[in-house]
Amino acid sequence: MPVYSMTGYASVQHRPGATEGETEPAALPKRGLGLEIRAVNSRFLDLSFRLPDELRAAEPALRNLLTAQLKRGKIEVRAALESSDGVDLPDLSPRLLQRLSVLQDGIRAWLPQAAPLSVAEAMRLSASAGTQAQDWGSIVSELAQQALDALRAARAREGERLAAMLRDRLVQLRALALQAQPLVPQLVQQQRQRFLERWQEAMAAVEGSVPPEAARERALTEATAFALRIDVAEELTRLNAHLDEIERLLDKGGEIGKRLEFLIQELHREANTLGSKSAALELTRISVDMKVLIEQMREQVQNLE
Repeated sequence: MPVYSMTGYASVQHRPGATEGETEPAALPKRGLGLEIRAVNSRFLDLSFRLPDELRAAEPALRNLLTAQLKRGKIEVRAALESSDGVDLPDLSPRLLQRLSVLQDGIRAWLPQAAPLSVAEAMRLSASAGTQAQDWGSIVSELAQQALDALRAARAREGERLAAMLRDRLVQLRALALQAQPLVPQLVQQQRQRFLERWQEAMAAVEGSVPPEAARERALTEATAFALRIDVAEELTRLNAHLDEIERLLDKGGEIGKRLEFLIQELHREANTLGSKSAALELTRISVDMKVLIEQMREQVQNLE
């Protein structure tokens, strides 16, 4: 299963055509329908619709379609009706104008103070009367599915690029972990030797007032305590385990964004601990390099579904 990004864009168009055996009244202009879907990252699925009044009835069906196939992201659906010839002004028939005049006279007979219809109002009512005769439900559903398929394809392409970047950062983090592993035993051995040298200096200074066995035992105890403080073997083991789990999720694909966000937090925690236990400049540098790579991964993981 592919890895999906939460960002994407898709746009589809419906162009009206003459159907064999059917004619359209000259007063009703042919109209096209355009639909687009924009998606950006979000913690949850957030849907918004910008539809003309003629398509408001299709919003529940669109919502059900999107929630069934998308899990996360801020999704904006826009639709627009347009005339096929590029002219939005309807060609008003005398019959329609006569009907509007009769209705206006009837209303003003009961409400003398009612304002007469303006040209703009007459054109708007005419356009509404023309669109009510056309059922957009099936066309909207078909276009929405086409746009959704195109959106998912775009999100899959973007997700593939993000997954490739994450795999590259995994390789670099594993290399840094390998560099850190041999440093700790070296540091422990150096510190042990340093403690023994201090012990010898202390023995020479006290001139036998302290039993040699007790002084040596104290030096070895301090060296052991130091070794425990700087031991990062457990952190490196957990870090490698998290890297293995991230790689497994990338191979699995699907809805992995939230799990990856949690694992990135754990990676950052282990890198911080590695830096806090650092007793050498080289180990500190490795910790900083790890945190830089982990932060780069965090920014991209936030875009995955």
